[in-house]
Amino acid sequence: MIEPFRVNVPQEILDDLRGKISATRWPDELVDSGWSYGTNLAYLKELAAYWATDFDWRKVEDEINAYPNFIAVIDSVRIHFLHIKGKGKQTIPLLITHGWPGLFLEMMKLIPLLTQADDLSFDVVIPSVVGFGFSGTCSQPGCDSAFVAEVWHKLMSELGYKTYGAQGGDIGAGISTWLALKHPESVIGLHLNYIPGSYKPFLHENESMPEDVKAFQRSASDWSAREGAYAQQHSSKPLTLAYGLNDSPTGLCAWIVEKFYGWSDHQGNLETVFAKDDLLANVTLYWVTQTIHSSIRMYNENSKRPLLFREHDFVRVPVAFAKFPKELPTPPRAYIEKGYNIQRWTEMNTGGHFAAMEQPHLLARDIRAFFKGIG
Repeated sequence: MIEPFRVNVPQEILDDLRGKISATRWPDELVDSGWSYGTNLAYLKELAAYWATDFDWRKVEDEINAYPNFIAVIDSVRIHFLHIKGKGKQTIPLLITHGWPGLFLEMMKLIPLLTQADDLSFDVVIPSVVGFGFSGTCSQPGCDSAFVAEVWHKLMSELGYKTYGAQGGDIGAGISTWLALKHPESVIGLHLNYIPGSYKPFLHENESMPEDVKAFQRSASDWSAREGAYAQQHSSKPLTLAYGLNDSPTGLCAWIVEKFYGWSDHQGNLETVFAKDDLLANVTLYWVTQTIHSSIRMYNENSKRPLLFREHDFVRVPVAFAKFPKELPTPPRAYIEKGYNIQRWTEMNTGGHFAAMEQPHLLARDIRAFFKGIG
């Protein structure tokens, strides 16, 4: 069953949010510490003040509702998604999946770039991952990326698409990879801008590891020691963290904005790539839907089913990878090609982890070129 959906958050929730922001108890900080200990205190105070007084959630609602929104119930799970038909002479169905701490909002800048071309355009389907945004949550264990991939395939079938393309970054890259592995008869091409952190191709016994892979593993380990504590907490004890984040909007904002700062290509000024309104729309959606726990719980579920390829596991559909310079650690191409049928590899000169939001024109151009190339 698929029904139209409109966003309309009750005013009392927005009023309560403003009150909680204004009542924030602020911590101290070291002099001139910047972002080195976490989210910068001065910037967060500035952002919170704007959030409590000037930020207009109703404007965000209008932007969302300007597109066709729907709710589908699949395997007893409520799925929110946008579905926008392409206007070109040729159209390709394209399923685009976000990650954490992004949401479907992250992908909205891609919509006009992918749907309005005169020649090749896309029927764009942008769902909210189970446990994120306006989608429902799972009350039983097992809601990992592979589970969501099955839900996505059923959603596309419900929409009448027997074949379609898939695109994703972050958790969306894992979901899209599982989708291509499990349904190669339906996925005509896979476009990624991230390689899942748990990815390991099958290696034969006594197969030596190339030096560039060893160097990548060392750098990834160093990165994890400096920047990866959040993922360890998400994977091990997400509920403990969620008590604070679900109760304090400023705490939630600090947890999320730190990642936007750390993973984007802004040269020290975050607002050169993300406006306050963009950042706060994302955080506000987590707040009003109370999905911070269900979203970070995905890390725990995925840790029980990592992307470890067995001997005959291989993504056989054509695959494109867009590598943005400020992305999280990325394995060498040859290591990725052990598990993925890489047909297109693009080295971008700017951009980071939130490519659809930060560099939508670059990402859309690469998506279009890839699918045009595979017919």
